[in-house]
Amino acid sequence: MNKILSTVLSAAVIASMAGCSTPAASKTSSTGEGKTSVVAEDGTKSEGVMTYAEYVDAAVDSEVTVETYVQAKQGWWEDKGVGKATLYTQDQEGAYFLYDVEMSEEDYNKLTEGTKIKAVGYKSEWSSEVEITDATFEIEEGNYIAEPVDLTDMLANEDELIKHQNEKFSVKGLTVSASKDADGKDVAYLYNYDGSGTQGDDLYFNVDLDGNTYTFTVESYLCGKDTDVYKAVENLKVGDTIDCDGYLYWYNGVNPHITNITVK
Repeated sequence: MNKILSTVLSAAVIASMAGCSTPAASKTSSTGEGKTSVVAEDGTKSEGVMTYAEYVDAAVDSEVTVETYVQAKQGWWEDKGVGKATLYTQDQEGAYFLYDVEMSEEDYNKLTEGTKIKAVGYKSEWSSEVEITDATFEIEEGNYIAEPVDLTDMLANEDELIKHQNEKFSVKGLTVSASKDADGKDVAYLYNYDGSGTQGDDLYFNVDLDGNTYTFTVESYLCGKDTDVYKAVENLKVGDTIDCDGYLYWYNGVNPHITNITVK
């Protein structure tokens, strides 16, 4: 996402929604509490609300109105006295990434996993990531928790993969491959994309699947240094076989935000 300057966030970020799990030292599979529970709805939209297909077809910079369900939230902060948060949301047809939604801390705390909201904002695009910006929202009755879609067989096909942009997903049977740190040494992960960071910054790690290499990210605003997934990445070794869950974020190509790792 359009990363907020750490100086703005340093004293303001409130803890993100739980959902970044997997015990760091464990070799057993863990889905995390509540992650397999789905309260289904029929997906019917209210009057004046776009279907997902209509949202996809809408022009960039046009106003959009969507009904969707919060899957994860990426911290609350104040920017010049205005409360904001970023939300990973999804309905039964697709996902909507809501960036910098104006909200009070009180409303932020009401947005538990699966909460239904109606959002009005503008469809935007940043480095190939499609998102909704300058949005306002209201909470509605309803609940839906999406199951991760298995994209293992689609990971190399960006033309098909991008159709699942921002969705909750899983990939299986990945091999951790080496990254190069600032000294040119092979390591299993980096703090920041170039190794310039320290613990608490975003984590980047490479994985191989079917002869292709991909870079995955643990977004620190979503899953900070005290979460299980952050600790799990810090314990990875080159050559480990892992399964991953996360959100299919895009940044000049696929750039998954990982929320769960299982070491096989």
